[in-house]
Amino acid sequence: MSSMLFSPVTLGPLQLPNRIAIAPMCQYSSVDGLPTDWHTIHLGNLALSGAGLLIIEATAVTPEGRISADDLGLWSDAHQEALAPVIRALRRYSPIKIAIQLAHAGRKASTRVPWEGGAQVAPSQPRGWQTLAPSAVPHAEGEAPPLALDADGLARVKDGFVAGARRAAALGLDGIELHAAHGYLMHQFLSPLSNLRADAYGGSLENRMRFPLEVFEAVRAAVPREMAVGVRISATDWVEGGWEIEQSLRFAAELKERGCDFIHVSTGGLSPRQEIPLGPGYQVGFAQRIKEETGMPTIGVGLITEAQHAESILQQGQADLIGLARAMLYDPRWPWHAAAELGEQVFAPPQYWRSQPREYKDLFRNR
Repeated sequence: MSSMLFSPVTLGPLQLPNRIAIAPMCQYSSVDGLPTDWHTIHLGNLALSGAGLLIIEATAVTPEGRISADDLGLWSDAHQEALAPVIRALRRYSPIKIAIQLAHAGRKASTRVPWEGGAQVAPSQPRGWQTLAPSAVPHAEGEAPPLALDADGLARVKDGFVAGARRAAALGLDGIELHAAHGYLMHQFLSPLSNLRADAYGGSLENRMRFPLEVFEAVRAAVPREMAVGVRISATDWVEGGWEIEQSLRFAAELKERGCDFIHVSTGGLSPRQEIPLGPGYQVGFAQRIKEETGMPTIGVGLITEAQHAESILQQGQADLIGLARAMLYDPRWPWHAAAELGEQVFAPPQYWRSQPREYKDLFRNR
């Protein structure tokens, strides 16, 4: 019997040859938001993996929306022009579908890169800046508080997402993923732990969803319908009294009504008080509930490292695609090895065909 992992799947207008998605992974290797040679090497490597979908890392829609000063950005035409040759190189040698994650870090911006500790850089320090958020509540004790976004600030952020989306469309990308997870700006609006506003954007669940839904609607309207638009969420904060799965189900349903093509289901990231029960597939149950109760296509993630585990998640109907991140960095040929294990075929460039082990003589295909 053919595997589900290597069967085709559709995300709205986007048709994929298999159900392996490379999740966005921040590289902290840009200069003033511009891609560098690292992005050509890194993304080129992943594009030759045989996965069906590659989602480019969290890409800031405004300068202050970067997590660190070294984050990728798409807030100007210059950023679009710099990313264009990277995309052309991927297209030249790989049939992989390419999406980009558009993001704003909110109060979790202005930090050092992870290998330097990841701590917040104060606005008064070099490479630091004033962060913005729904409310003037810092992410962690001792951090400089963010400024609460006013009406003009909200409009600027939404305009930044729209402009970034239009640039992504002009680059010929196949999809956009809006980042509403991991404690970044749109997640901050959703969670009652970070959103203490008393206006139309705070308080009730309806109000807390309002700004992320407005951003989604504006982005969906700004790009062609043949471009898939989805959202990554944290299904729970893992903190009592915070954002949780029942609210995520409501949010997913509202997104579906507005034309959302997929939900990428992660968890956590909003509060240092989170208590996460780590284990293989620990987030997949949330994707399953969203898939079953809303009918939305879902990408399931969370310590999925083995091909048989990925296959079983799909066979049980827990998710429609499997998102891989660190597993792909550790093994950039994960899809090749999964295809060999499951008796399937996978894309590989002809330059690599001679690497095919004798026992898997029909493993590779050109498209």
